[in-house]
Formats: sequence, C-alpha cells, structure tokens
Amino acid sequence: MDRHSGAENPKYILTASPWEPLRRPVYRALWIATLASMIGTWMQDVGAAWLMTGLAPSPIMVALVQAATSMPIFLLALPAGALADVVDRRKLLLVAQSWMMGAAAVLATVTLMDAATPLALLILTFMLGIGAALTGPAWQAIVPEVVTKQEIPAAVSLNGVAINAARAVGPALGGVLIAAGGPGLAFLTNAVSFVGVVLVLYWWKRPPSESMLPAERFLGALRVGVRYLRHAPALQAVLVRAGLFVFCASALWALIPLLARERLLVGPTGYGMLLGFMGFGAVAAAGVLPRLRAGMAVDRMVALASVVFGLSLTALAGLERFAIICFAMFMAGAAWLTALATFNVAVQTMVPWWVRARALSTYLLVIFGSMALGSLVWGGIASRWGMPAALGCAAVGFVAGLFGMTRYRLRSGEGFDLAPSRHTPASNVVVEPEFDHGPILTTVEYRVDPADADEFSRVMRLLGRVRRRDGALQWGFFADMSDPNRYVELFISESWVEHLRFHERITVEDRKVRDRAVSFHRGEEPPVVSHLVAGGSAVKPDKSSN
Repeated sequence: MDRHSGAENPKYILTASPWEPLRRPVYRALWIATLASMIGTWMQDVGAAWLMTGLAPSPIMVALVQAATSMPIFLLALPAGALADVVDRRKLLLVAQSWMMGAAAVLATVTLMDAATPLALLILTFMLGIGAALTGPAWQAIVPEVVTKQEIPAAVSLNGVAINAARAVGPALGGVLIAAGGPGLAFLTNAVSFVGVVLVLYWWKRPPSESMLPAERFLGALRVGVRYLRHAPALQAVLVRAGLFVFCASALWALIPLLARERLLVGPTGYGMLLGFMGFGAVAAAGVLPRLRAGMAVDRMVALASVVFGLSLTALAGLERFAIICFAMFMAGAAWLTALATFNVAVQTMVPWWVRARALSTYLLVIFGSMALGSLVWGGIASRWGMPAALGCAAVGFVAGLFGMTRYRLRSGEGFDLAPSRHTPASNVVVEPEFDHGPILTTVEYRVDPADADEFSRVMRLLGRVRRRDGALQWGFFADMSDPNRYVELFISESWVEHLRFHERITVEDRKVRDRAVSFHRGEEPPVVSHLVAGGSAVKPDKSSN
C-alpha cells in the first residue's frame, strides 16, 4: 500500500538503544561538536535578548530578536533544502558554519566596542539566522547517512538531547558571562564554538553520490520538491500539526525575557536558570521517549505534549513564585522535546533519500515561520493587553488545536522500506534522446477483467499519486469506451533526464504499489509500455540498443 495513502501505522518501533548512534564515530564527533556549538548558540540567544531589553525595552522589540533569528529560515528554507539535495551537503555545511562564525565575531566586536544599536543587533542576528537556514536541512538530512535506519529515531532524540542539554547549560553560562563581562563576551564565546563543528566537517569524508545522472538544477529541484509535498498528505499532516504547536509555543520563547526581567525581577542569571530548567525538562523527556514510542500512538504523544505545554503557559500567566515558574519551564521543556522529536522522526522516516533535504526544509520552514509569526503576534498582544493575556491566549490555542486537528492524523514511516528499488531499469528504447529533450510521454496499457475495475481504479489512483510525487508533471488514467478490458495510464516527465531520475527515485514501497496495479493485468505479455518524446527529430539512434 502507498505509504501516503492512509495506511495505519500508529506506533513507533523500538529498534535501538537511545545511545546506540553514539557508537558511530562520525555521528559521535558531529554530536559532540554540535553540543558545544549549541551551548554557544544559547549564550548568543540569551545575550541578544538581554541586550535588547537594555537598548529598547519594549515587548515588540524583544520579540523582534526572536523573529530576526527565525525569519531567515522561513524565507530560505525551501531554497536551502533544494541546495542541500543538489550540492555536496558537507561542503554546504562548511560554508554555512563559517558564515555563522564570522557573523558572531562581528556582533561580539560591535558589542564589546559599545557600538551596538537595536538595528545592528537585529541585522547581525538576521545574518546568523541565514547561516542557520542553510545549515538546517543539510544537517538533518545527513543523519541517515551516518547511522542505520533503525537508529534514526534514537539519533533524532539524541539531537534533541544535544539541543536541550545546551539549553540547560548554555543560558546559565550565558547569564554568568553577561553578569561578568556583558553580552559581548557571550557573543565572542559563540563565535569560538563554531570552530569544533568546522573541524569535524572538514575531517568527515562523505561518500560520493551513487547516481550516474547529472545533478538536478536548482530551480528544477525546487519545483520537484514542491510537487512532492503537494502529493504527500501524510507529510502535510505533520506540517500542519507542527506549525500549530510551534505557533502557540512561541509565546514562551518570545516573552520569557520580559517575564524574567519585569515580572519576576530576576537578573540575567535568573533568566538563564529559567531556560536551564526548560532544557533539563527536555533532557529528562529524551530518556523516556523510547518507551513512549513503543507504547503510545504518535497522535496521543503530540496531544499529551500540547496539554502539558498549555498548562505550563497557564502557570506562567497566572503565577509569580519563582520555584513554580521553574517547574512550569521544566514541564514545558519536556513537552517541547516530545512534540518536536515526534514530528522530526515522522518526516525523517516517511520521505526517500532523493528528496529528504527538501522535505526537511519544508518542515523547518513551517517550524521557524510559525515561531517568527507567533513571536510577532504574542509580542503585539502583550504590548496591548499584557503578558498574562498573551500567554493565556496561547494556552487556549493548544486546547483549540486538539479539537481542530482530528482530520490531520499523524503516522510514523518507520515500517516503510524507502530504499531505492533496483528492480526497475531505465527504459530500453531504440532511440535515445538528449538529456534536455522533452517532454517525455509514457503510456502503459493494461488488460483488466471488468469485474476488477473498481479495485483496479482505486489502486491506480494510489499509483498516480506515486507517479506525481516521484516527478511526473501530469498523470492520467483512461478506460477504452470500445473495449471494456483496456485501460491506458499516461504520465509526462519534463525531460529525458527527469524521466531517468524518475526510475532512480522509485523506492521499494513505490514498487509495491506498481506491482499491485500490474497484478490486475490479464494477458500472456506484461503491460505494454511506450515512450514518446516531443518532436520526432529530437532523438538519435541508441547504438547500445541495436
């Protein structure tokens, strides 16, 4: 059955120890370097938010810091995903990490020279966001390259552990550095933290691509990625659910600096402690996630995380005792990791290798776009009606989302075999077009018993979704009005090289759908397949076929 057709697969499969991926040398080195860099990033975030509260202490300006971090990912996620599927991901990561190191160094220099302004802070934060936008899709797409398929859920959770361990340690260290030497010292530490990541990426020898075809062109890769998303309803469900969760949760990220400074009256150290408790909650959740995956449907996991985060926001809106607020932050961190890890694993396991970075870039676009939009919305509400009103509205949003998301059910893709199917060879044609000639029309003629017509039509609709998702510009399915046994399927590829890529992209799961359709064929010979190229003069004899 088509993996995006609604097949039930409600639970994750517990296949690896939570720490198993750390046995892989490349993953371990990347994980350690990333942890150090993430600590620096959280120091950067704490320093930027705290600096803005001193330069322009209004809710909307503080919220703009978060928006400046998130907006580049919203703007560049799709191009970055296409780029990561077209070029060498290792080289792309090297460029992006070096860019971020330079931007952090400039921000540190400006701040230490006491020349920082609100505009300069936002511009340089935006530049760091550009580097993060280029990094995100490529970084997440290399996970299946350095661990086994069974280890992907554990690796995603470990990535979450790194992020949230950094969240537990980074803000506290950032608060100490800010108290000791000001935000500039935190920015300088962040610049240094990128060195380890750059060295590990330089050391890693990534295997070359196995494809014998030329790399996709950038704009074409963008179009194919969008087309894949249009015909992948299970992926769409993940994006909708993730977008709503992050939109509501962004109220905490946008307003916690002002909550710490103006309502709780704690300094940078206290602010760092609040974020630290959130990080500890996420790390604690990572330890129990494998058991939750084994015994709970993914929909219930996300629903539970939504309820817990909503209750945490309610506590932040109505209570002022520091100890209770720290506990609420702890629970919010646990809910945050549970939801985000669930969404991320779902995306990682339901898309094939050839479009993985583009799918992940779309996921990141939704995450950070929701974060940026939510930061502006909740910051605006807080400016007009106060922080408790903004946090309370966000909490209500979580509850409303539970009732509105029944049509967007989440499923895991861990039971699907997305390895390339090596059983479908490239078309054996007498004349071979040039790579850029096209469009290419492919027709498949089936002979089907009229008694099987309804079931055959249902399977063909699933196959049509597979064809379009794997690159077909158009797809059609027709019955012969003069012969009730004859059916013709047709689909169009943009060019001959895109038709060849179409064969390369077929996964084992795609092949199952195709084989199911062929099983209805009645006749001594297999279905007749024809390939036609636009313009008969655009072809040349293929000597290897003679």
